[in-house]
Amino acid sequence: MKLPGHDAIARRADEHLVTHRVELPRRVVDRPVRQVVKRLCFALVVLVVTALVVYVDHDGYTDNSDGTVDLLDAFYYATVTLSTTGYGDITPVSDVARLINIFVITPLRVLFLIILVGTTLEVLTERTREEWRLNRWRSTLRDHTVVVGFGTKGRSAITTVCVSGVRREQVVVIDASAKVIEAATAEGYAGVVGDATRSDVLRRAEVHRARQIVIATQRDDTAVLVTLTARQLNRGAKIVAAVREEENAPLLKQSGADAVITSASAAGRLLGLSVLSPAAGMVMEDLIQQGSGLDLVERPVTKAEAGRTPGDIEGLVVSVLRGHRVLDYDDPAVGALQPTDRLISIVRVTATRRVAPDARPLPQD
Repeated sequence: MKLPGHDAIARRADEHLVTHRVELPRRVVDRPVRQVVKRLCFALVVLVVTALVVYVDHDGYTDNSDGTVDLLDAFYYATVTLSTTGYGDITPVSDVARLINIFVITPLRVLFLIILVGTTLEVLTERTREEWRLNRWRSTLRDHTVVVGFGTKGRSAITTVCVSGVRREQVVVIDASAKVIEAATAEGYAGVVGDATRSDVLRRAEVHRARQIVIATQRDDTAVLVTLTARQLNRGAKIVAAVREEENAPLLKQSGADAVITSASAAGRLLGLSVLSPAAGMVMEDLIQQGSGLDLVERPVTKAEAGRTPGDIEGLVVSVLRGHRVLDYDDPAVGALQPTDRLISIVRVTATRRVAPDARPLPQD
């Protein structure tokens, strides 16, 4: 595999220097600009209503300059009154005008001030509120899942881990596209905008405290760089990476990936199998797809199953995980099942039957 030159890497990194940031999921609200525009429109409506109220009863007001109040004077009076400036050059003199000021214009003044003060306070406190949320998020985030890339592979990986019991709040997505991160936060995941090959971007996602890292980038060379950087920041996390070309899988493992999924060869294998045996291809596709039908799960050996062989276990046991070794179900080394073993088996998942809480669906490409 040929990695891009240092200049190309530097250019790609510089493109995202000013964009990486953390985005936390939030309730769907109007954008700040839209909120400000709405409030300004409300304030303008209050101003116009006040001016019209004054102009309708303009005979009850006096202007120190010429004694009469026209439409322009009405808007001027409404402006200085609502803003509590009150120069005193135009004043209500009739009883009706003074009653209108007490029961109509004064409430409008209060409403006008609430709109302006509320907008100002929201602008001033928005950054403080976001900083508080971000600091609280960082302080509580532990043993989470970091997903680099929110494309088809990244979304499928998140769906799979969430089915196993991982909460959405425990998933952090990293992507260089701000629009992609907006889509991720809209689904309830925290997101970091930036180039995941940079250590400072990974630190914003708290990679050093993550339990597992899924790397689902579009390019194999990017996956290698992300794996190297992530492994340097977190020696104990489980790193799973996806590559397009099978020849790049050894390089990913040398870079620190615990498991490497080759998407191109997996798709080619499924295509060839479907040609040779459409029924076998349907079964494999059913195993790959998340939801109802057949599914691969990893679960611990129960007390009742300890001491028995995989063939005596209810269900279809495919492999036995013993320590760091994965043994086939018919491997003579398996012998009797041990209490510390874990079973990888095929189960049927229906709408009424879900995977047990202690079972983990296996990663699917």
